[in-house]
Amino acid sequence: MLGGASPDWSEPWFGPVAADGRAVQGHLSAGHDLPHALGALPAGPVRFVPQTTLPPGTAYEQFIFDTGCVPTRENLHDFFNGLCWLRFPRTKQRLNRLQAAEIAAAGVREVRGPVRDALTLFDENAALLQAPEALWEALAARDWHRLFVTLRPLWAQARLVLFGHALLEKMVAPYKSITAHVLRTPVPMDLGDDLAAWDAWLTQGLSAPLLATKPFTPLPVLGVPGWWPANDDPAYYADAGVFRPRRASLPMDSP
Repeated sequence: MLGGASPDWSEPWFGPVAADGRAVQGHLSAGHDLPHALGALPAGPVRFVPQTTLPPGTAYEQFIFDTGCVPTRENLHDFFNGLCWLRFPRTKQRLNRLQAAEIAAAGVREVRGPVRDALTLFDENAALLQAPEALWEALAARDWHRLFVTLRPLWAQARLVLFGHALLEKMVAPYKSITAHVLRTPVPMDLGDDLAAWDAWLTQGLSAPLLATKPFTPLPVLGVPGWWPANDDPAYYADAGVFRPRRASLPMDSP
């Protein structure tokens, strides 16, 4: 596998991309490079090309917008980026169009503006949460004991989906402090587990004004019930270095 690491597709956090991940991995094992391995699966609005296709001095996001081609390196980071394009094609295209609009308005600067910062954060580290209101309230308050211990039975009705490809890459070798930026807009419960419907819903809601507000709240992903054996013990959540309380000076992370 790329870089010597191989994802354990049986882990719950890889569930949404596991089928595509296994398929791409099979093509890699057969000797294909990563762009061809990803391209063997239906990729929606883009195709994957070697990183060398990106002309020097051309912004990555602008190149995707102009050509419909995603420059792809032979590493785990771009492997998971490709899987996200396969699973959430409409959302990834929406993020790219918003990036291109920001570049058109302000150019490529050394310091990104707030919208491009938020777009990059979303693309790299976002997660989506579908959950009963009581869980959202506890998450907004960063009341970790209530979220994960008192309300633990409610997690049977919830689903956390990792969107960010850097986040997925980290989960190949998981550690306790890995933290996702959860979009504060709740995924409607009536969408069920239909991720194509999640993709369509998310595309309609993402906008530059929304992202400029940095609409995220932190969630240590290995706190999710069923995702890590050690969190069966309530003492797991007493680690304030990971499960940090909300500072009194901060506003509530309202969904």
